[in-house]
Amino acid sequence: MTKSQALRAEAAKRIIVKDGAYGTSVQARKLRAADYCGGLDLLKDQKGNNDLLNISKPEVVRSICESFAEAGAEILATNTFNANAISQADYGAEALVGEINRAAGRITREVADRYTAKDGRPRWVAGALGPTNKTLSLSPNVNDPGFREVDFDEVKAVYREQIDALVEGGVDFILIETVFDTLNAKSAIMAGLEAEQALGRELPLMISMTLTDLSGRNLSGHTVEAFWASVRHARPLTIGLNCSFGAAQLRPHLSALAATADALVMAYPNAGLPNELGEYDEAAEETARQVREWAESGLVNIVGGCCGTTPQHIAAIAGAVRDCTPRAVPAAQRGTLLAGLEPMLIAA
Repeated sequence: MTKSQALRAEAAKRIIVKDGAYGTSVQARKLRAADYCGGLDLLKDQKGNNDLLNISKPEVVRSICESFAEAGAEILATNTFNANAISQADYGAEALVGEINRAAGRITREVADRYTAKDGRPRWVAGALGPTNKTLSLSPNVNDPGFREVDFDEVKAVYREQIDALVEGGVDFILIETVFDTLNAKSAIMAGLEAEQALGRELPLMISMTLTDLSGRNLSGHTVEAFWASVRHARPLTIGLNCSFGAAQLRPHLSALAATADALVMAYPNAGLPNELGEYDEAAEETARQVREWAESGLVNIVGGCCGTTPQHIAAIAGAVRDCTPRAVPAAQRGTLLAGLEPMLIAA
């Protein structure tokens, strides 16, 4: 049985739990600039470069991963949200991308296998790809709408480098998350499909969109239904929403996606909305209560947490959905499904 078959089999029986936010747990440890750098010969200040901790402080990353596994997480994502050459260029650390991703994959793989050996429960490793800090769909120059800082092939190559290293590290799936630009996601999808072809075996994709406002669109203007229409060709193992807002604000958009997508739906919200200091105050029990409402409404197959969520949030979520029935995956829509900013179905 392949990893994707095993996940689908488990998801048919119960709601699967994903982990929470690495950044929140890293911040709680109050690391110094020297902790991030770890003796590496880098010219720029590395404080805040959480991805670098995979090689400079692997024990910190391992401890966070273990805390999520202890909390009940069954899908463990790698600490690699910004571990791509575009994002790491801000720190002058782009040459370390391969090493960072391989280390992250190995750390997470070891924790997942160790906890499975301990209790027999299956666990999976998702290699996390963030959106980068560049956009393919929009110009950063208001006076030149046609200008782009990067092009499609460049972004695809950046993602391919990251994916190949994550695979070497031992991940099961590739998680393309926090998608604010659908075209960026498409470059990651193409990189994943090309990596799969080179491997000669399946490399399942998980895709997760983030919304930029309460209207339910991402930065490139797509609704959740249009986003699904844009990426469905990749046949992702999961489709879903993450970050954006708290669970309450995500609910109507999650409902729209759940009604449309013929794939497992995975959603992991922030711990509510940030306060005036940018911090998240929502208690674990409140987040869990809202996520349980999703589950009781038949909207989700996999749940977890994003910004502000701690192992306590994940433990509360795991407990809240333990007795809930997973969403029934609908049959694929018959017809031609197209997307601009809105979807269009030409019925068969």
